[in-house]
Formats: sequence, structure tokens, C-alpha cells
Amino acid sequence: MAFVVVRVYTAMAGALLALVPAAVRADGVPLPRPRPDVAAKPAAPARWREPLSFREAAGAEFNSAAVTSAPSPCRIRLEKIATLSAMPRLIGPGICGGDDMVQLDSVTVDKGRRVEIKPAPLLRCEMAEQFALWVRDDVTPRVANSGRTLTSVDTYDDYSCRGRNRVFGAKVSEHGKGNAVDVRSLTFADKQVAMLTDKTFAKDIRSDLRASACARFTTVLGPGSDGYHEEHIHVDLAQRSNGYRICHWNVLEPPPPPPPPKPAEVSKAESDSAKPDEAQPDEAAPDTAAAEAKPDAPQRVEIALVDVPLPRARPPRKHRKVRHRVHFPFNLLR
Repeated sequence: MAFVVVRVYTAMAGALLALVPAAVRADGVPLPRPRPDVAAKPAAPARWREPLSFREAAGAEFNSAAVTSAPSPCRIRLEKIATLSAMPRLIGPGICGGDDMVQLDSVTVDKGRRVEIKPAPLLRCEMAEQFALWVRDDVTPRVANSGRTLTSVDTYDDYSCRGRNRVFGAKVSEHGKGNAVDVRSLTFADKQVAMLTDKTFAKDIRSDLRASACARFTTVLGPGSDGYHEEHIHVDLAQRSNGYRICHWNVLEPPPPPPPPKPAEVSKAESDSAKPDEAQPDEAAPDTAAAEAKPDAPQRVEIALVDVPLPRARPPRKHRKVRHRVHFPFNLLR
């Protein structure tokens, strides 16, 4: 019976406690505020998958009415100064790709001569046009002023859907939009190859090419920029606010010339190259009259070597015979 009464009073106390506000429970001590709901973590971006249709791949902003077989005004201008191949629209993944893409094979310079671009870069038409103008109007004349003939421009990278500096997760590079090209070296008619980052290549030519590139492109990266462009030159037409440009290409100083050989080394080399049967002026007999006229001149003293007998060899030392001793226990000596 007592157990039943305790259960009743316990139930009544629980009901009354439920009616008391939370702020005055536990003898007036305020309770902590309830924990807020944990916000759901943002969902990870879905990986790019193959589109199911052209409309899905092209995106909502694609205007099919603007698609035509007629070349763009940029392509009409570019075909007058270069040899190219029109490419279809590049789509994805992500924001990579673009329209009006061309493959630049060669650039026409003075008197119809062509300068090859190897390997032929895949670029947006506006970028290909500026690159062709740079080769025709800036690079070729400057090389010709030095007495050489430019035959080809060697590229390193063109269209590539990747992050900047090939860093995973970085912002998409201008290469992913077909808006950039990397230049490695120049090849001349005499089969000589000159890298634009080589210290031994003429500094005045490299300085002029740097000035022309920075004036024509919005981004120029080379040695001393970020550590990723020490062996090639990156140029692009990235659009920035207020027309901001980047030109980071340090024209490295050529190595100092080797020091001239010392006089002693020159005389030794001349004496070694002389034939053994030819009489040298220095080996002629000394003039006794001239030696007598100059008493202060150092005299040549000849020292005769005398055979001195060597001391007799020391006889080998005899080793004493080792005697074996008998050791007695310590207790026997007491």
C-alpha cells in the first residue's frame, strides 16, 4: 500500500514540475538555454558528368540562333595574316571551353614567308589574332635586325582545362578558356634554337620582346614571377577591372665572359705547340760578351750530383721466445 502511495505522489510531483517555467526550475536557478540545431553542412559540389544532351552541355545562356556557318569578323581578319583551322565549340567540363576557337598553324610575315607555330596552339580567335600580330610585327622584325631569320616559334602549352599552375582546386586558368599560350623558344634559319629564358641569348633582343609582349597582352609571366614560369613565357588576354595588367618577366643578365689567360699560361701553351726540332730563341746559347758586360745579371750555377753510398740496411730484429708462465692459485701462496 505504501509503495502505491509513493508512486501516486511521484506522478503528481512530476505533473506539477512540468507546469513550472524552465527559467525557475531547480530552486530558482536558471537552466541553460537549449542547444540550437546544428546547421547542415553544405553539400559537396557534384563532380562533372557527361551531359545527356547538347542543350544540357551548352547551358542556358547558349543561343542557338547565333550559330552560323559564316566566319566571325575575328576569323576573317586572322585568315589574312595566318594559316589556321576552325575548331568546333568546346564545352566543359565546368566553365572550360569556349566558342570561335581556332588552331593556329603558321603566321605570314614579310613577302609571303611563313613562320610556323609548333605545336599549333588551340586558342580563342581573339587570343590567336593578338599572338599572330606579335609574331609578325614584333618578334620577326626584331630577330631580323640582329641578322637572323625566324622560321618557327615553339610553344609549350595552349588550351588545357586545369587550375592555375596546375594546382588542384585552384581557380581555372586562362588556358582552360583558350585565352593563353606559353612560348618556349625561337628557331632560326641556321637551325639554331634560342630559349626566351636563356641567359646566353642576346639580352637586348629579350628586353625588346618583353616590352612588346607586355604592351600587347594583359598578362606576361616569366622568370622571377612565381616559380612556375622559369623555363617559358606565359601570355594571355585575361580581363581585369580598371584595365589592370601584369608584367612579370625578369630579363636575366648574361653570364660574365671568361677571364683572359695569364701570361705564363700563354707562353707555356706557345712552347707546347712548337715543334721539338725547331730551335727556340730562349734555348739559344747565352752570349758570353753580354754576360760580361752586365756583371749584375744573375749567374747560372750548375750543381753536379754526386753518388753518395746509402747506409747498410739494418738487420732484422730477432724476436724473443715467449715463455709460458704457470699461474698458481692465490690461496696456495699463503
